[in-house]
Amino acid sequence: MAGDGDGDLARGAVALDEGRWAGARAAFEAALAAADSAEGRFGLAAALWWLGESHACVEQCTLAYARFSRRDDPAGAARCAVWLAIAYKSNFANHVAAGGWLARAERLLAAVPTGSPHGWLYVARAYRLADLEAAEALARRALEVAEAGGDIDLQLVALAQLGHVRVGRGDAAGGFGLLDEAMAAALAGERSTLDTVVYACCDMLNACELADDLERAVQWCRVADEFVVTYGRPFLYAECRIYYGSVLAARGRWQEAEQELAAGLRMTRGSCPGLHARARTRLAALRIRQGRLEEADELLAGAGAGTEAEAEEALATSALLLARGDAPAATRRLEHRLHLVEAHRSQLATALDALVDARLAAGDLDGAGGAATRLEELAAAGDRPRWSASAAAAIGRVAMAAGDLAAAAERLEAASRQWAGLGLPFELARAQAELARALAGHQPEAAADHARRALAAFEELGAAPDADRTAELLRALGVRARPRAGAVGALSGREQEVLGLLAEGLSNPEIARRLHISRKTASHHVSSILTKLGLRNRAEAAAFAAGRRDRVRDPR
Repeated sequence: MAGDGDGDLARGAVALDEGRWAGARAAFEAALAAADSAEGRFGLAAALWWLGESHACVEQCTLAYARFSRRDDPAGAARCAVWLAIAYKSNFANHVAAGGWLARAERLLAAVPTGSPHGWLYVARAYRLADLEAAEALARRALEVAEAGGDIDLQLVALAQLGHVRVGRGDAAGGFGLLDEAMAAALAGERSTLDTVVYACCDMLNACELADDLERAVQWCRVADEFVVTYGRPFLYAECRIYYGSVLAARGRWQEAEQELAAGLRMTRGSCPGLHARARTRLAALRIRQGRLEEADELLAGAGAGTEAEAEEALATSALLLARGDAPAATRRLEHRLHLVEAHRSQLATALDALVDARLAAGDLDGAGGAATRLEELAAAGDRPRWSASAAAAIGRVAMAAGDLAAAAERLEAASRQWAGLGLPFELARAQAELARALAGHQPEAAADHARRALAAFEELGAAPDADRTAELLRALGVRARPRAGAVGALSGREQEVLGLLAEGLSNPEIARRLHISRKTASHHVSSILTKLGLRNRAEAAAFAAGRRDRVRDPR
């Protein structure tokens, strides 16, 4: 029996190295059924972590710690303690428990010669430490230990952490230089464990959030796409899943964004109010763009917790009010809360952009012009291309409202080029739709072309309110819009095949195998089907397809 257990342990370790998480779980569970062991518990904890079962993996890691301690293995016990400290910090925001595990790891390693375990302890101590000077010193110590011992995983994690700290201290160029290096090496395979990619990605996303560098986050997430398709989400810490969901939403991958933000909600419920509020607010903002206003209202109820989360909640609430046609209330909300975002230039830019729309909708042309001018000044003083695009689009909308259609078209065309370069499809479609309105009176053919492109983008995204407005514009131009959501005829031949497989209850991997396509392609087909049919999830798609099939069999 022990021999079988040893074989299962070896198979579990291989499965972890290859990223076969379910296989690793099964192997370690089999090993533990044969004989309980510290290695089996720790391996099972790692598999559960990758599978997103945070509470269960903490439980197994705690059991592994106890078994390492009982057999007098301080290095093994310290490894578990360090892992638990990071888990308690990142997933549950429990800094008291994290501090206790760090203290325990330090005591255990006091009698062990300096090596990689000490470096990982330094990394764990520096992780999200408020004292950035102390965090930088710890990250440097971890890097020195890594380079002295030739530990490539520790080296890359320490580089990413050092880069994150430097960005936090205001050295964006130096910090992102280190983060870019760590990301490139980790994704290229210059590491021995897949966990290294996770640490580097999380630090990169968090640093992008700190520096409001959405463009960099978008670029790196594109590079990481192949890794994600192969191994699953490498962002399983709650904080990182929320940031990643926001990046996916910006990139136009709304179905995947929903999954990540929903995971962030589950992981932070009852354990981290600030992050939970942020997940709720960001998912609500996506729901507003989708036109699912009741769901957005529920998410925003009581979401505010802390100044930054409260500021985000104010922005989302004003968007909800505007979507419901209450422009005066939206304006008041934004003006009342504007002081909350004065210190956060990214949120200030977003608030000013929203204020332009709210004041225009309320008929306050002068107020809208003032907000647009302030946004342009903010963009000129900063180095974020996104702000420049927002300013160009805002000034274009104000010019159109003032009747200066030539100036409006010039600004909106410039904004369209900038949004396209940044890879932000919703903003691009919105600028194209506004450009179509500016050109409608004197260049109807060009206007129709821009409106068609905007409508196609809105429908692909699932932005129902904007799609409806753009379809109405096309009708006013005398152009018949392409089939709207709900029409099966709008599906391609391949999408109709996928719809049939959804009716059979097949998962995306099963669909991919059946049609000999990649999982990523299968996922994109499912997302497109949901958008075109106006459905919320794959269960609704399966029910729709089954009902349609039954109607074909019995047309009565």
